[in-house]
Amino acid sequence: MCEYCGCQALETIDELTQEHEKAVTLISRVRDARQDGEIALMAELAREIASVLGPHTQVEEHGLFPAPAGEFPEKIAALRDEHRRIDAVLAEASGPFLADLSWPDRLITTLDLLREHILKEQDGVFPAALALLEPEQWEAVEAVRARLGRREPELFS
Repeated sequence: MCEYCGCQALETIDELTQEHEKAVTLISRVRDARQDGEIALMAELAREIASVLGPHTQVEEHGLFPAPAGEFPEKIAALRDEHRRIDAVLAEASGPFLADLSWPDRLITTLDLLREHILKEQDGVFPAALALLEPEQWEAVEAVRARLGRREPELFS
């Protein structure tokens, strides 16, 4: 993951990065479960990914994205669209996934998209935010995080 611009020195970006790392770890476990034919475990892990990404996405969309959206509206719109696409397939893990034989493959395809999405944010949005956001905008990002709460640090290991 990105470490070249120094954006992770900011607590907000560090937390978002830790959440990305947790998602990537879970993606790896989903792949293993798929290889072993453990569809129920895939769904359990997908629900865990969704629990990490739920507040994470809110912090990005309502705190971090508004400032860069002025400079890069198409890129931010594309990231928001990817959030919706990813969330939709992850949400199926709480439904009748066992009845849908296409769901495991669609989940893997979606997790490939999630990996690419994470790289776009870490290599593009996070460094751009470091350059673009003013102190009051960082405070707004922090206000969103505070409203949603923080995950316990041991969940990021």
